[in-house]
Amino acid sequence: MAEDGLILRIRPPEGRLSSAQAQGLAALARVQGLGRFSLTTRANLQMRGVALAQHEALLDGLHALGLLDADAGREQARNIVVTPFWRRGDGTLALAQALAAALPNLPPLPEKFGFAVDSGARPVLGDVSADIRLERDAAGRLLVRADGAAAGEVVTEAVPALLRLARWFLESDGAPGRRGRMRRHLAAGHVPPEADTVPAEAAAPAVPGRCEGGMLVGFAFGEMEAECLAALAAVAQEIRLTPWRAVFLPGVDTLPEMPGVILNPDDPMWRVYACTGAPHCAQAFAPTRHLAAALAGYLPAGARLHVSGCGKGCAHPAPAEFTLIAGESGFTFNDGRAGLDPAALCSCPVLIFGSE
Repeated sequence: MAEDGLILRIRPPEGRLSSAQAQGLAALARVQGLGRFSLTTRANLQMRGVALAQHEALLDGLHALGLLDADAGREQARNIVVTPFWRRGDGTLALAQALAAALPNLPPLPEKFGFAVDSGARPVLGDVSADIRLERDAAGRLLVRADGAAAGEVVTEAVPALLRLARWFLESDGAPGRRGRMRRHLAAGHVPPEADTVPAEAAAPAVPGRCEGGMLVGFAFGEMEAECLAALAAVAQEIRLTPWRAVFLPGVDTLPEMPGVILNPDDPMWRVYACTGAPHCAQAFAPTRHLAAALAGYLPAGARLHVSGCGKGCAHPAPAEFTLIAGESGFTFNDGRAGLDPAALCSCPVLIFGSE
């Protein structure tokens, strides 16, 4: 529950929506929510502003679209980000489906513990939060790698190897009290038993616009209007969600005019991050997005701006060149990560904005 109603997470299998599912979701958002979606950093969708009385009807609608798991436990276990650039026949889809089917058989993992199935032609999910990664090495072989390790294990049976690494994490006390992440576990000196000797390939950056196999369509602040989702569904047979505030449209090379989309990698709004802010979030001290949009045009080339309504830094946990964090006495400036105590940061009056 947020200040503007329930927040509903929608986790499509393999991060993909058929055209019919996308059209159905757009219709549900118009009736049951605020008429828009947020694209999350784990390639899911969020719908805000859902009234408690509408919740059951919305779940019925999601069930009719094939977007509900059999139970909440299965959905929680299926915490997998899949490369959106997979191609039919490259094995990625089958691997992701086999992993999703096997994960409920594991002991419960921490809530945020996740997997990246990054087995396309080249890795692209290196900056995405995941604890166990399935990638390919320079020779195209499957590589299982613990997050935080520079090298991984070449495997022929990928899913059993992924499960073994997850079990090792649990058995080596990586999740006391069902909390913990792989990177911190390795940083504390724990070493997986497999021989990790094959270096990982560097991840390729993803930018909006035409790309190999289709088009990557970005959205300012990761917010997509229901009408835009319906319009995309009219030109693409499938919509693949990404963790980059964008969707990938396989087989599409042109789009009609659509408001709010980002197709130019040089657009400064592609490098601006802001949470929903006040008054929609009870923890936020101030509105964020109007300020972030106003500052976008002043960003130096290549620099990123993060405006956070509080010290949690939900919109962009990674470092940014410019970060503004709202606190009780106004915004403070930090030239790095948002997830810090604003009281410990520079409290000089960086910017002053009126009610407009």
